[in-house]
Amino acid sequence: MDFALDPDITDFAASIDSLLAKSDMPSVIRAWAAGDSAPGTAVWGRVAGTGAAALLVPEEAGGAGATAVEAVTALEVLGRHAVPGPVVESVMVAPRIAAALGGDSEFGDVAGGLAGGALASVAAPGVSPFAPDAHAAQYLWVVDDDEVFTGTADESRRSVDRARTVTTPSRGGRVAAHSTADLINHGAIGTAAQLMGLGQAMLTMSVDYAKQRKQYGKLIGEYQGLKHQLADVAIALEMARPLLWAGALAIAENPGDPEAAVRDVSAARVAVADAAYLSARTALQVHGAIGYTLEHDLGLWLTKTRALQTAWGTQSYHRGRVLDSLEAAR
Repeated sequence: MDFALDPDITDFAASIDSLLAKSDMPSVIRAWAAGDSAPGTAVWGRVAGTGAAALLVPEEAGGAGATAVEAVTALEVLGRHAVPGPVVESVMVAPRIAAALGGDSEFGDVAGGLAGGALASVAAPGVSPFAPDAHAAQYLWVVDDDEVFTGTADESRRSVDRARTVTTPSRGGRVAAHSTADLINHGAIGTAAQLMGLGQAMLTMSVDYAKQRKQYGKLIGEYQGLKHQLADVAIALEMARPLLWAGALAIAENPGDPEAAVRDVSAARVAVADAAYLSARTALQVHGAIGYTLEHDLGLWLTKTRALQTAWGTQSYHRGRVLDSLEAAR
């Protein structure tokens, strides 16, 4: 089967990429890490203006009524630019909760708020227990055992990614029923898309640096060993990409049966996270110690990649889901 994205989707992703390329993201990320979320929320407002925040919001609620395929396309670009904040929770998970709440919930027009750029943070005890950047979110929920509860942020602590805080929210009242597996699927595939973007960005940084840095009078990019390392990263990312699309398609084609998408989503999450982590390790080797300093931009991408390795399920958790799905099918 020949799979290719619709040109409208690629053009949409390119428009987001162009917007973020002009936004001086390293400065925005550093401001967020320093406690000033205003530049970051301003960027998010501009991203929402492109329609990215409304992708999974139904058309009748003011959204685009798109599928996980379009959302993954947008999230890969957001990952490539390391956009701070609860991005996956706002784009992928919260619209599903908003649909369960309905249009006349006690929280008002949640779907319309998300489409307009409101941020949301979500925790799933046992799988993804930490709610990211709850201080910047308008909505905070806890999902467990196929139910959705309000959340109250407890004391926040800084993640390994300095531009990311996490909290274990206290569970409040029940507000809706919704499949936890469906929300985990959306969170996991969204995180995988972010990691794909991060991995590609670090590979680009590494290649560019290898073309400029000299040792012993020779560009380091001319050394065969380093070429092999960068090629391994490129191969890992490209081999993981079809799994990413397969996971998104599985969600899109089984809207009422989240269990049918579990295997493909978790396989994508494992493959992409491994590839992104390889990209991060290789980037640090190529750049040397300067790549991990606060002064160098690469560190912003390295630490975000590390933080997202356990977001919406660890690698062991997702490997277990794949195994369980295969055994059930057998």
